[in-house]
Amino acid sequence: MVLLIYLSVLLTLYFIPLSITSPCIMERGSLKAAPAIIGHQGAPMLAPENTLLSFNRALQRNVSGLEADVTISLDGVPFLMRDRTLRRTTNVRRVFPDRQYDDASFFNWTDLTSLNAGQWFLKDDPFWTVQYMSTSERWSVGNQTVCSLEQMLKLAAKSKSLAVFTLRRPPANHPHRHDWVNLTLDTVLTSGIPQEQVMWTLDSNREMVRSVAPSLQQTSVQKLPLNTLHHKGISRVLLRYNQASAQDVRLYNENNISLTLYSVNEPWLYSLLWCSGVPSVSSEAPQVLRKVHYPLWLMSPDEYCLIWICTDLISFAVVLGIFIFQNYHIIRWRMSGMRSYNPEQIMLSAAVRRSSRDVNIMKEKLIFSEVSNGVSSDEPYMENGFNYYTN
Repeated sequence: MVLLIYLSVLLTLYFIPLSITSPCIMERGSLKAAPAIIGHQGAPMLAPENTLLSFNRALQRNVSGLEADVTISLDGVPFLMRDRTLRRTTNVRRVFPDRQYDDASFFNWTDLTSLNAGQWFLKDDPFWTVQYMSTSERWSVGNQTVCSLEQMLKLAAKSKSLAVFTLRRPPANHPHRHDWVNLTLDTVLTSGIPQEQVMWTLDSNREMVRSVAPSLQQTSVQKLPLNTLHHKGISRVLLRYNQASAQDVRLYNENNISLTLYSVNEPWLYSLLWCSGVPSVSSEAPQVLRKVHYPLWLMSPDEYCLIWICTDLISFAVVLGIFIFQNYHIIRWRMSGMRSYNPEQIMLSAAVRRSSRDVNIMKEKLIFSEVSNGVSSDEPYMENGFNYYTN
């Protein structure tokens, strides 16, 4: 029974790998082009995030687009800032100590341009890259300022790159709480960037935006049904990498909807999405992904099956060899035990032990009888002898 259970478990383990599916188990001829890389916040591992230097570093790594986080200032200027406050990425604690905890959107553009947006990077060294910078590079990093959306768009237009941005709505008591979409759209239209190079991700007032700028690439940041996407005129989808399955990627590709997955910073993940057919990814490490010229592993289904079948056969041969080797020694030990203790030997040894025991008993009886005789003959002298020794 135990052997049957063991064999069942073993066979199950052997057949499980043959049922595993992976996007990278495919014919090499079916591999599509590598996903385009969009630099989220530029190249934040090489320069302070959301600064012109960071975007330039990303463009030097041949990214196909730039992505940023946008906030509206108090006087209506869209600028790039990821956090709600300015404390982490600027020197607001030194310049405006009483306002350091205020929302970044409550600073006007003049105040924002007076802040330094690079010294924190040299001080904190968040990605351990400062030690590899030259003196001139450190000087450039240390003199970065807050970047506006218009500056980023002009840079994207000059490099013919895509521009992607997510916009944070101002707080309830902000003067531009209700016209934030119009301010952002006006900035896009006056920056000089072609509309085809802008991925518009805002869902608010999308119909109005489409009527004013029909060539913007309407992009959804939500996973919506295909019919809803087509109804809204959305041609692109921006999702986190774990929100889209291989089936979703295939459906989007078949329906002419371009999918971009973000937070892709590791080569293995980039390789997996490459095999899945993802058109583009957003990354904070474009300098790392640019070194991946081919998926880290790619195997045809026949090769995969052959490798696992060979592995299973070798494993089964090893298990069978161990089983035979172990049982051979057990059988040999049992047979040697039977030869050592056959019935004739057992009877002879018992007879020998019995005869020797009888001899010993006879010897003991003779010794005791002699001792008894000696004691009876020596009784007259025992008292004197005892007294002699005691004296």
